[in-house]
Amino acid sequence: MRQIIIIGSGPAGYTAAIYAARANLAPLLIASSVEAGGELMKTTEVENYPGFADGIQGPELMMAMQAQAERFGTDIVLDDVVKLELEGEVKRVTLGNGDVHEALAVIFATGSAYRKLGLPEEDQMSGHGVSWCATCDGFFFRQKTIAVVGGGDSAMEEATFLTRFADKVYVIHRKDSLRASKTMQDRAFADPKIEFLWNKEVAHIYGDELVTGIGVVDTQDGTETTIDLSGLFIAIGADPRTHLVHGQLDLTTEGTIAVDGRSSRTNIAGVFAAGDVIDPTYRQAVTAAGSGTVAALDAEHYLAALPKELLAKADAQPVTV
Repeated sequence: MRQIIIIGSGPAGYTAAIYAARANLAPLLIASSVEAGGELMKTTEVENYPGFADGIQGPELMMAMQAQAERFGTDIVLDDVVKLELEGEVKRVTLGNGDVHEALAVIFATGSAYRKLGLPEEDQMSGHGVSWCATCDGFFFRQKTIAVVGGGDSAMEEATFLTRFADKVYVIHRKDSLRASKTMQDRAFADPKIEFLWNKEVAHIYGDELVTGIGVVDTQDGTETTIDLSGLFIAIGADPRTHLVHGQLDLTTEGTIAVDGRSSRTNIAGVFAAGDVIDPTYRQAVTAAGSGTVAALDAEHYLAALPKELLAKADAQPVTV
């Protein structure tokens, strides 16, 4: 039995592992069998993560985090969690290969998944002109023409933010009215750089190494138009990866895991959550990493308060805080 198991291998999971390992908790981190490293493994240049003046490639950053976690004693398993049993003093984590791991504490840091348009070129052009994060990638589109897909608050925020860099921003929406709040709509309508394309859906993404344009279809008459542009930002929402804890952990109205205030504590003692899975707003690598720190420290304090005889059953030595 372990003192702690961390589920998820993005910035939150790896940061939690670094802190837990340095606290002599000998954590086991369960990374996905196919998506280890999280969403940053799909990005190219990361210029807004502190400490890298010249930027760093997303996969390179995640590999560095993994190496740092392993350096301090984190064990990493590349498999998928298929079942969680979180009630009681001992938590049970079942993997796809049938292995069952037990721990006194669990940190759940599975992140979120951006919703996609479902186009075949979408994944191929990710990081090459297709993006789901204006804050992350807007800087690369200075004096370019780009488009944002979506009609909610997040799409209006993305479009307005991107006007700081781009010369022109199309907002493509499949209806003739927006879901966004009136304040967000008014701000976007007033921006001279933003042009709305109503009743349109993106049907094609063009380009070889970089995006060069898109094909949009009119939802009313089916006609297709080609638009030349350099970037496509998809802002149709994101879904926190919470399916494993449905019926066990409390969720918020946004679908994220509910935690106690600014802590990482969930409704079950010994279970903590961190990163995008608790954050419906910011969804940045640096905020996820900070959240992972909070979870590791909360878990450390929780473990330190457990009876010594229970801690003695775990692999690592009891901790003192």
